[in-house]
Amino acid sequence: MQVGALIVIAAFLTSILSGIFGMAGGLIFMGLLAWLLPVTVALALHGLIQFASNLWRVVLHRRHVVWPVLLWFGIGAVAAIGVFSLVIFTPTKFYVFLGLGLLPVLVWLPERWMPLDATRRVHAVGGGFVSTGLSLVSGVSGPVTDLLFINTRLNRYQVVATKAVMQAIGHASKVIVYGGVLLGVAAREAIPLPVSALAILASMAGIMVGGVILDRISDAHFRAGRRWIVTIVGATFLIQAAQIALA
Repeated sequence: MQVGALIVIAAFLTSILSGIFGMAGGLIFMGLLAWLLPVTVALALHGLIQFASNLWRVVLHRRHVVWPVLLWFGIGAVAAIGVFSLVIFTPTKFYVFLGLGLLPVLVWLPERWMPLDATRRVHAVGGGFVSTGLSLVSGVSGPVTDLLFINTRLNRYQVVATKAVMQAIGHASKVIVYGGVLLGVAAREAIPLPVSALAILASMAGIMVGGVILDRISDAHFRAGRRWIVTIVGATFLIQAAQIALA
């Protein structure tokens, strides 16, 4: 029961971060689940809860979603799901924590190195493939989808709303690929269905709180805050990966 309560509380608090910055919350939540549960169960549960959370974020900010971008992103995502469905790959805690630790490094790359624009079809398709693939390996891909918005002229609401759909696609891919483990006896014992339902509701509540805070910050604070938050979180996960490797 203590594990279940921790998951519900974490779902709420990390969703507040996601509601504000469109990222960071998923990184922290995935790390917690990977620490508490078997990796495939953690990936599937994270996908289920975060899919609901991001879908709710889309509903709240639906008027700001830039839908044309998502058609091409979705094509790349479907291709990634197809490829990973054919490849026999079982993620381990080391790979999950390594991925969670390295992904935030991307936010510090000079913008001239990544002249990406989500409104360009080739960039959107490529981004959909890469980010969905990384989501299936490490559980998250927020910093990758962030790169797609470097050279766009979208405001913070459009970034959060459009990225929410992208993230929902990535989380849905984890449910498609790993969702079967949630039906197993071991998964049901580790995380009972009522706990999963409460975690989903908690994540939706957190998104609403985050949305209120988003209204009160500037675009400058929005961009600076998310960079430092994911960097600190990423460093923590790299230390965890190193500890696993040396154990």
